[in-house]
Amino acid sequence: MTDPEDIAERVRDGDLRLHELEDHADHDTAAEARRVLVERESGAELEAIGDYAFAAEQADPNIENMIGAAQVPMGIVGPVPVDGGAADGDHYLPLATTEGALLASVNRGLGVIRAAGGAEARVTKNGMTRAPVFRVDGVVEAAETVEWVGDNVEALREAAESTTSHGELLDVEPYVVGDSVFLRFAYDTKDAMGMNMATIATGTACELVESETPASLVALSGNLCSDKKPAAVNAVEGRGRSVTADVLVPGELVEERLHTTAEAIAEANTRKNLIGSAKAGSLGFNAHAANVVGAAFLATGQDEAQVVEAANTITTMDARRRDDGTSDLYASVSLASLEVGTVGGGTKLPTQAEALDILGLRGGGDPPGSNADALAEIFAVGALAGELSLLGALSSRHLASAHEDLGR
Repeated sequence: MTDPEDIAERVRDGDLRLHELEDHADHDTAAEARRVLVERESGAELEAIGDYAFAAEQADPNIENMIGAAQVPMGIVGPVPVDGGAADGDHYLPLATTEGALLASVNRGLGVIRAAGGAEARVTKNGMTRAPVFRVDGVVEAAETVEWVGDNVEALREAAESTTSHGELLDVEPYVVGDSVFLRFAYDTKDAMGMNMATIATGTACELVESETPASLVALSGNLCSDKKPAAVNAVEGRGRSVTADVLVPGELVEERLHTTAEAIAEANTRKNLIGSAKAGSLGFNAHAANVVGAAFLATGQDEAQVVEAANTITTMDARRRDDGTSDLYASVSLASLEVGTVGGGTKLPTQAEALDILGLRGGGDPPGSNADALAEIFAVGALAGELSLLGALSSRHLASAHEDLGR
């Protein structure tokens, strides 16, 4: 076995570069050698970072220059009662976070949803996008390119799908800005989140566009996709999965569990999530949907940067009057751009794979895409629970006291 101390010394001497260590030692030894180097250079002790529970080689597709693992506390909430198009029944939802009181709050919301008979959820749209940008001489060539694309979607589909055994090209939407032409490709990537799949497929389709039109490819991503950035196009058109969850909570239950009324929660939602968000120029009209989605992403191996798009959530709360003059609470969340998968990427790492096992959704579904649909529906119900709990705490003025009681 190669000595990590010797490898670290060779890096310091310039004989080796950090990314080359796996060529000279097994993955765990290479990671240890980097820790030795960093400890010497920084004076830090990396005992906890180096105490990970899986073979470093398993993380090779997911990271470069590995030194260890970041351990984020993980808990569970639930069970999450879901009547979905793909998810059905009760599911425990694993959440990884460093924010105290988050799981307690979500669990309180789920308790309300369970007592109300469960939530319904549906994926309403599906399409992972990639939008290359092309250069043309001017509007005439732009129009020629757009016309060709409109007439040859089947040829583009054949080219794109030649790169994948699973992905399907759904649509190509053109946008013109002066001498720039953007083509927003949308794919059904089944149970994969599908960003890499969409990128590779679009690259092949772009070759066809260049060969048949005056357009010249400038960048395979022209930011109209739009990946990992706040973008109105995703809030309006969707990206990944668009999913909605809702529940009708009896007024008595609102008072008993949330210590407030349907009218008070509805007003808090209107003034905070709708008016306040509009005044702020926000793309998300919700209380903290990304909080729950982010914790679920970390637990299940999703691309954590895509929490940005998950924040494109609209929360609605409505007091529905009954014949006896009392009101029930209708609550919903609509996540326009939730990008999730159960195969590929971080879902294959041991910790995250076990978290997907808790949900019963590891790997590909039958039919393909059903596992990722179910995951999206469960995440949406978790986000709905978080919204219910926080708006209940705000409208009853219990938010600060709840954090004090939990010592957070």
